[in-house]
Amino acid sequence: MDQSPIHNGAAPTAAVDLRRLTKVYAGRGRVEGKKALDAVTLAIPRGAFFGLLGPNGAGKSTLINILAGLVIKTSGEARVWDYSIDSHQRLARSAIGVVPQELNLDPFFTPRELLEVQAGLYGVPKAERRTDEILEAVGLADKAHAYARTLSGGMRRRLLVAKAMVHNPPVLVLDEPTAGVDIQLRQQLWSYVQDLNRRGTTVLLTTHYLEEAEALCDRIAIIDQGRLVADDETQALLRRLDSKVLTVVADRDLDAVPPALAAFDPELKAKRRLIFRMKPSQTSVGAILAGLQAAEVTVADLTTEDADLEDIFLKLTGGDHAVTPADQ
Repeated sequence: MDQSPIHNGAAPTAAVDLRRLTKVYAGRGRVEGKKALDAVTLAIPRGAFFGLLGPNGAGKSTLINILAGLVIKTSGEARVWDYSIDSHQRLARSAIGVVPQELNLDPFFTPRELLEVQAGLYGVPKAERRTDEILEAVGLADKAHAYARTLSGGMRRRLLVAKAMVHNPPVLVLDEPTAGVDIQLRQQLWSYVQDLNRRGTTVLLTTHYLEEAEALCDRIAIIDQGRLVADDETQALLRRLDSKVLTVVADRDLDAVPPALAAFDPELKAKRRLIFRMKPSQTSVGAILAGLQAAEVTVADLTTEDADLEDIFLKLTGGDHAVTPADQ
């Protein structure tokens, strides 16, 4: 049996390494083939909580399915935990656990039976199996002997996460894991996944909840129409927009924008509300506050709003797409 990639030599710098990865789906008849991935080169650092975002049909699921061995790439190279998916296919697959979008569970098995079968498929010795520990971690210990068909959608989603972890893979891929999961269960799921990440598991997440990716991921890549359009640390990606909105509520009505504030080009709303759209690299909040003081405008309230991941996503993908669970 192949040695477990977790204990085989030094850990690689990149948990997943893609070089010009390309996938073209053949057309039928007169229908032209579709290039789902177009020479994607991407390195996911070991230990990262990495977000992979893109519009519907961008190629996210195609990329994941190639890593999982479910789709055959057209060209390029892909390595998982430094194992080629071509020359070391078995080791590459054992180094990754994938939580798919689809709830593909056998309805006549219990969660405990499903995990035991999955562990057996990966060759995990009975003495090394962590079935009860994993069920407890995902909040399904009390459902260990219930048929999968009786579980709620959220419970089934957590059971998929449990299945992906039975062989203790160093890389965990979550493909839209919280779709249809309520807020409480989502928080419980993320608590478990964040703990795995803190203990060294590399997490690759695709999600249509952009605020979720912004809060969880330390690095994010965005693909659009099969091409990589961004790959950076989350905060660095957000700084690209160089955009901030400052809203000032005055303590009195204003008939017009005071001349001392004209250089900042604010918008006056409802007599007392001044909206400043600014670039932090060019204008500081302090400069605006000094302008307000010069204009003898007393501030009753002040709020700021920074650019978020949705803003950068729309900018990089043209703004005419929506991030949805369905993907090519």
